[in-house]
Amino acid sequence: MTRLVLVRHGETEWHAENRYAGTSEVALTRRGLEQARLLGAWAEAARPDAVWCSDLGRARLTAEPSAKAIGADPVVDARLRELHFGRGEGLTRDEMERAFPDALRAFRADPVAGHLPGGEDPAAAARRFTACLHDIAGRHPGGRVLVVAHSTALRLALCRLLGLPLKDYRRRFPSLGNCALTEIRLRDGDAALLEFNTAIEGSLVPWSLQ
Repeated sequence: MTRLVLVRHGETEWHAENRYAGTSEVALTRRGLEQARLLGAWAEAARPDAVWCSDLGRARLTAEPSAKAIGADPVVDARLRELHFGRGEGLTRDEMERAFPDALRAFRADPVAGHLPGGEDPAAAARRFTACLHDIAGRHPGGRVLVVAHSTALRLALCRLLGLPLKDYRRRFPSLGNCALTEIRLRDGDAALLEFNTAIEGSLVPWSLQ
């Protein structure tokens, strides 16, 4: 049995306008850096056995204080990165409405079958992300690991692990707060949800509806 604490990175400069960052490199805001610091304080108290993170800068910066707190380097794995949103990268919902209204309607109806044009297949993203989580569990049997990643990838992974339809990821898990804690238990390939979207004490965690 392994427990994985899944965390979305800290707030970025695109958060206020709810721009779809995807695999774009976007800097953390001052608030995002503070959230990372608070996550590090949590890690110092909780003492996870390891810290893993996506290879995107916003996840790596968020993970660094936690890794430092336990005296280890973060394990960086590209399988934990966010989906590429294709033509939606860097756009707001209103901008997508103007650029490709029909595709956006298809996305709203079924964000998996009708994923954003030119973007990564969400089903494939869910497979590579959960494969990484199972590998983490295999490397840390009986342990507890902090995993810093991204909103859409995390929600897709939760659906896949818990046996929920992937197309419902936005409805079942409408949002994840920046640096909020979601904990799962993996045992013999089965997953259980122990905690969902809990704000770190002392942090006002903003919400995003991507």
